[in-house]
Amino acid sequence: MSRAITPRVAVVTGTSSGIGAAVVAHFCQQGHQVLAVDFNPDGREVAEAAGAVFYQADLTDADACRSAVAEAVSRFGGVDILVNNAGIQHVASIEDFPEAKWRQIIDLMLTAPFLLTQAAWPSMREKGWGRIVNIASVHAQVASPGKAAYISAKHGLIGLTKTAALEGGAQGITANALCPAYVKTPLVDNQIADQAKLHGMEEQEVIEQIMLKNAAVKRLIDPAEVAELVAYLTSDAAGAVTGSSWNIDLGWTAQ
Repeated sequence: MSRAITPRVAVVTGTSSGIGAAVVAHFCQQGHQVLAVDFNPDGREVAEAAGAVFYQADLTDADACRSAVAEAVSRFGGVDILVNNAGIQHVASIEDFPEAKWRQIIDLMLTAPFLLTQAAWPSMREKGWGRIVNIASVHAQVASPGKAAYISAKHGLIGLTKTAALEGGAQGITANALCPAYVKTPLVDNQIADQAKLHGMEEQEVIEQIMLKNAAVKRLIDPAEVAELVAYLTSDAAGAVTGSSWNIDLGWTAQ
């Protein structure tokens, strides 16, 4: 017998498309109150269509991270679930990687999840219940050329996840990371073109020879598949699951 879903308050970042949009839609279908946070103003239409409240923020700014959580607390009375999903990509060799782009990626994809977790923690602690899901990547487990900042941020996110799990266990707060391989999102679509330029390849060759080279299942992942796993990890049923990195990587790391 399946358990009834308890309505919760969720903050999700990076919600204008892809994984974030799929998570917001799934949460709203479950009856959760959702604050959808994104830098892109086009995210408002996506959020409101799903039944969520949109909050525009540049999460590379520390005050914006804190303000997003404060908005959820003010509007909904607290935060039960935090999904750190916002991310960007830049493909270049280490030798050519711009320092400004490095700092932007680390700020958005590692510092912001820390600050959002820190801001949401008191609400979760007071309730004695919290779920943190960090959308990492298969590149939190393995590396590839041309993605120094992205891979460094994702590896760091696993460390943050494990630390949050250890500190939150006694307070009813769990923290887990998801490590998907290539998901069919605008971010990945942009990477295909960037990788083609970097390696001097056709775009279809990038998909077949780079993105799916190490996959046992030869296809891109649908964002809804990731959202389903997020839904489980943020449920009451997953109360014993914490500090884990969940690979949804088409068999990439089975080698």
